[in-house]
Amino acid sequence: MSKVVPGKHERHSTIRELVAAEPVTSQDELRRKLVRRGFDVTQATLSRDIHELRLYKGPRGYAIPDGNGHIVEDDDQPPVDELLASFGLTVKQAQNQLVLRTTSGGAQPVALAIDHEQWSDVVGTLAGDDTVLIICPDLRRASTLREKLERMIG
Repeated sequence: MSKVVPGKHERHSTIRELVAAEPVTSQDELRRKLVRRGFDVTQATLSRDIHELRLYKGPRGYAIPDGNGHIVEDDDQPPVDELLASFGLTVKQAQNQLVLRTTSGGAQPVALAIDHEQWSDVVGTLAGDDTVLIICPDLRRASTLREKLERMIG
């Protein structure tokens, strides 16, 4: 009798369930939890799953963009100044763009918080693991925002 291997859909559902139930702070921790649930998953597959599910790593670990299945109230998200004080390292200006360096895993929650603010100085953000690219409408507003972010970083 052959062993039934759970599919991608079941794995994604289990990942959502695990992340919603309790803090999961690393990919390796998530992988171990999945193995205990019968999913033999590689780090590469788990990275793809995290990307496909659009999970981001916040101050409390991995989270689902909509607040782990619940409606996110404005007060549920840490304010941008708190996130920058915790994760922000430096901010540099290149023309109308800012490059904001964060601690590892800090870029996505910072970018999300900046996007949530809907500042007129921000056209959009792009986040990696430890870097946020912030696009501003012009040089003047980029400079103003850079100074604001530097004050928040401390």
